Amino acid sequence: MEPLFVNRVAASGLVTLNLEDYIHPGPRVVYDIKDNLFHGLMLREKDFREFVKTHDWTQYDGQNVAIICSADAIVPTWAYMLLASKLQGHAHHYVFGDLEALEQSLFEEAIASLNPADYQDAKLVIKGCGEKPVPTFAYVAIMQRLLPVAASIMYGEPCSTVPLYKKPKAAAAVAEG
Repeated sequence: MEPLFVNRVAASGLVTLNLEDYIHPGPRVVYDIKDNLFHGLMLREKDFREFVKTHDWTQYDGQNVAIICSADAIVPTWAYMLLASKLQGHAHHYVFGDLEALEQSLFEEAIASLNPADYQDAKLVIKGCGEKPVPTFAYVAIMQRLLPVAASIMYGEPCSTVPLYKKPKAAAAVAEG
């Protein structure tokens, strides 16, 4: 006897990717170099080097750090590089830029770690509308990463998707032959 209900979604072979799974769980913090400025105008090398030498960098252990200067000031490039040298080995990830730039960089790192071969000829559904906000950038980046290998890519939920891409039949035939 045939089952009364058939789960066509389960039988479809769709692979669901939820970009929320690629959000790094570590805390995000901003390091504002304005606190190191002399009279809020410029960075004095001797004072800054002393600060860098004595600052407790362990407070950034495992954190994701956005390095900015919110003041309109003269800050030499080497100062940001010196901060990076101290964050290395403590912070999980750090960037020059605001929290949005940090989030983008974290997603770039996560998406770059995906092995496209794992999705060769897959029918992908990129999950939308989750509990955590995923920046639009990440959706574009996942397309760039997986478009060359996927058989098809859709957006939404497996029961209600928006088709985005389907590999042309000629390309599929060439890939098989």
